[in-house]
Amino acid sequence: MSELTLRRMHLSDTAEVARIEAETFARPWSEDSFRQELERNVAARYLVAETEGKVIGYAGAWIILDESHITNIAVAEAWRGRGIGEALTRKLLWYLSNLGASYATLEVRVSNERAIALYTKLGFIRVGRRKKYYEDNDEDAFLMVCEKLPPAEEDFTEMQ
Repeated sequence: MSELTLRRMHLSDTAEVARIEAETFARPWSEDSFRQELERNVAARYLVAETEGKVIGYAGAWIILDESHITNIAVAEAWRGRGIGEALTRKLLWYLSNLGASYATLEVRVSNERAIALYTKLGFIRVGRRKKYYEDNDEDAFLMVCEKLPPAEEDFTEMQ
């Protein structure tokens, strides 16, 4: 694999991000949803993973004061299993910490063992279960929280 770049998502990335979203999730967000997140949601922050100028993954969260909630993480199918999801999640947690978050939450399908293993590896713990959370098949979700974010950097400047 060529060098992997992790950076803030731009409006020009939304078509590729929506394509990855559609191949990953049963009820995907639209390209317009991502555009609105970037243009109108002051609480939203999104990162992309890119190699050779091509977006191959993304991760996003909402942050309000010291609370953050991870909205979605996905890697293009052809690039899965190469550590990109882990790199994105680590970078997102670092980013959230530097923006003032003291913890991060997320929901994950109870059947998504791969994602649960990754989140556990990164310090998330299960704190609850949301019954019939996913509308496509009424599957439950685990609510997970990470209270051990990376330390914030004194000289942090937000990515553009």
